[in-house]
Amino acid sequence: MSENMLATVMKDAITTGLLMSAPILITAILVGLIISIFQATTQIQEQTLTFVPKLIGIALVGIISGRWMLHTLVAFTQRVFEMIANITM
Repeated sequence: MSENMLATVMKDAITTGLLMSAPILITAILVGLIISIFQATTQIQEQTLTFVPKLIGIALVGIISGRWMLHTLVAFTQRVFEMIANITM
């Protein structure tokens, strides 16, 4: 395995990881920001208030984008296995 191939695999792995985690992370950040603004304006300082909306938002995004995430991960795995098959000793 050459250094160029290894760099390609690592770049592809990082890109795939970022793409797969982005919808859930962005949802958690946006829901947290909205709840924080709500808490600041109403002066309700309940720590458990953010948990349930984040959980619901993340679950909805997981359900909606789960199929896309699975296809992205399968495509990455197939690319890695094709690279492994092309390695000659």
